[in-house]
Amino acid sequence: MWPLDPSRKEVLGFAVSCRVLTLVLQALFNAIIPDHRAEAFSPPRLAPSGSVDQLVEGLLGGLSHWDAEHFLFVAEHGYLYEHNFAFFPGFPLVLLVGTELMRPLWGLLNLRSCLLISVALLNSLFSALAALALHDLGCLVLHCPRQAFYGALLFCLSPANVFLTAGYSEALFALLTFSAMGQLERGQSWTSGLFFALATGVRSNGLVNIGFLVHSQCQDFFSSLMVQNALRQLLKLMGSVFLSVFTLGLPFALFQYYAYTQFCLPGSAHRIPQPLLQLAIDQGYRTAEGNKPPWCSWELPLIYSYIQDVYWNVGFLRYYELKQVPNFLLASPMAVLVAWATWTYVTTHPWLFLTLGMQRSKNKKTLEKPEPGFLSPRVFVYLVHAAALLLFGSLCMHVQVLTRFLCSSSPVVYWFSAHLLLDQEPLLRSLETVPPAGDPPPGQKVPRNSIMGLLYNWKTCSLVTRCILGYFVTYWLLGLLLHCNWLPWT
Repeated sequence: MWPLDPSRKEVLGFAVSCRVLTLVLQALFNAIIPDHRAEAFSPPRLAPSGSVDQLVEGLLGGLSHWDAEHFLFVAEHGYLYEHNFAFFPGFPLVLLVGTELMRPLWGLLNLRSCLLISVALLNSLFSALAALALHDLGCLVLHCPRQAFYGALLFCLSPANVFLTAGYSEALFALLTFSAMGQLERGQSWTSGLFFALATGVRSNGLVNIGFLVHSQCQDFFSSLMVQNALRQLLKLMGSVFLSVFTLGLPFALFQYYAYTQFCLPGSAHRIPQPLLQLAIDQGYRTAEGNKPPWCSWELPLIYSYIQDVYWNVGFLRYYELKQVPNFLLASPMAVLVAWATWTYVTTHPWLFLTLGMQRSKNKKTLEKPEPGFLSPRVFVYLVHAAALLLFGSLCMHVQVLTRFLCSSSPVVYWFSAHLLLDQEPLLRSLETVPPAGDPPPGQKVPRNSIMGLLYNWKTCSLVTRCILGYFVTYWLLGLLLHCNWLPWT
């Protein structure tokens, strides 16, 4: 996809190492720590399980917990229960493609085991490619190779690490989103729109990415605006905006229509195996064979909105309860990081915010060579995107998911962290100036990966560095420990 220069090779190697370590640790934690009995979706296994299947479950079973169970269920059985429609079809379809590639093993493994192996291999691949895509995007936007490089390395240590490896859609979504952003920065709006549309088929918050296409089109409109052709250019802009909204909204609309055909039209329901039908009766899950759900009679029958409201109690300020204080504390580091990034950027470029990033520079050199790094004007739209996700997630969602919500959607998390490291860590500059074959400073180790260099020399790092890397590594490990044993996490 990209030429592998030394920095990209380092990013790819670090990403692969982190994924391998994640798989090893989740198997270890899952083996030595007893699973917590969680009240979570846990359907019965219909296919017989052999000794090889049990081995796969023992090695990779930690990747199938919590929401991952929903994705695996959809891939194996389809959308049988109403609440399954909260999980978009992009990732289950990709898992099924992975199982098709494993056809020679079908005689040894049941479908669930093939799906678990697909999860481990595909999400490891998607995470590594997403790190490369983030590095590529950083080089295009920041014009600062060091910040782009460190941002990509930090993505490999993402606080949402476990969700980038387990049976969740975050890794695929990050890859598609960062790739789409990179294509848009290159001026490839059609390719970018395609990637953004695919991302919308993976996660619902892909709809927010419409803002990137609309902002880019508005920038082009204002930069080339001519009085004599103003009406024609305005009509062209309106057409482009409509096409962008239609393209990115189409996967979401098709998915909602599919749900409508299953639950609201007669004779469209799947035949449900008896054990799964019994589970629906025992747990109160709604199936298409029962009475029509109330959302079928809405003017705009959106099953996704209904599920978020009824099943997960998602809504404005609904999560603001005293018992949710621990979850707010869990999400607070990510919220503080993005809020800090927003404040830093707004106070640096107040006029840029007032003009919505549409200000036109009279100096052509400024346009050709923008200020490098996180404070570049080109970061504006990414910062607004991150701030919007933070605001929506804090007010309208289960707040603990903010960590994986932002870590898989916004490059700002990693760019601002890299900016702080470069700005606040003197040791980083000294580590960079020491050649690999040279003598390191007394008491210091100098690996090729400078982020690892900071971890090796933890005691001499600044407070800001300790906070950032401590947060990333702690959540990286703690997420594995808790999630893989059915304990609540982000």
